[in-house]
Amino acid sequence: MHMTRRGVLLASLALSMTAAAPAWAAPSAAPGRRLALYYQTQYTNGTYVSPLGLTEHGTGATHVLVAAVHLNDVNGPYAPVHLNDDPPEAAKFDAMWRDLKTMQGQGVRVLAMLGGAAPGSFRRLDTEFGTYYPLLRDFLRRYALDGVDLDVEEDMSLAGIVRVIDALRADFGPDFLITLAPVASALAGGGNLSGFDYEQLYRHRGGDIAWFNAQFYNGWGSLASTRDYDAVVRRGLIPAAKVVAGALTSPDNGNGHVGLATLKKTVGALRTKYSGFGGVAGWEYFNSQPGGTDAPWQWAAEVSTALFR
Repeated sequence: MHMTRRGVLLASLALSMTAAAPAWAAPSAAPGRRLALYYQTQYTNGTYVSPLGLTEHGTGATHVLVAAVHLNDVNGPYAPVHLNDDPPEAAKFDAMWRDLKTMQGQGVRVLAMLGGAAPGSFRRLDTEFGTYYPLLRDFLRRYALDGVDLDVEEDMSLAGIVRVIDALRADFGPDFLITLAPVASALAGGGNLSGFDYEQLYRHRGGDIAWFNAQFYNGWGSLASTRDYDAVVRRGLIPAAKVVAGALTSPDNGNGHVGLATLKKTVGALRTKYSGFGGVAGWEYFNSQPGGTDAPWQWAAEVSTALFR
């Protein structure tokens, strides 16, 4: 889960080391396997947290997901598009956008995460699409993002999410990444936070969904072993290539944190078991263990040794 979670909905609902010769250097990512980091906390104790450590230290990270974008009431007191607590064009984000552009030039693909625990964005897209979808589209274009991660943690209809996916594909073309971030159990016929059924969605639009950043924590699954990931693949619908295992990077980021040694063992087992294993996503970057806020890139560097070697 991304920050706090709301109650369960059932899936049966209707439709500072130097960059030179880094000790942590990872090999190039295997084709199709991802190492993604969610990047929601851009400042800690007033100090900017740059994502550049992921590339400067050769961690092997393939994707950064900037979080969290919200669509606000156009008739309310706030700007209609926010990145966390501020409009995305706020001066505080200037360095971040520059750094992300640099990373794109280095081959890392940058997505925006829409939604999360704060409700409203997807309800508005569902019921007032003509008003709110253009806001999302124009934001994605303005910052030349490579994709969008749809983190639906509120009721939304199947028809509504399909409409959003169809519009994104029509507006941005075949190379634009559209991902979703369900709790892991939603991909295995269990608890769900989104209202719609993910298996139905996959049957309708699986070809347009690059992958799922499935949340294996906060009681919705675990990466202490391969068991919960296996349960998703065993259903025979969504292939391992499209299931990225979401993990907490620190015990401070939620419940169900799995220690790095155990996580690496599970990731290695998944890589061996599934030749097309989709990869790992970490929530979130700024305080990732073992380096913490001083060297948050170390988590990605460690995980990459299990994921790519």
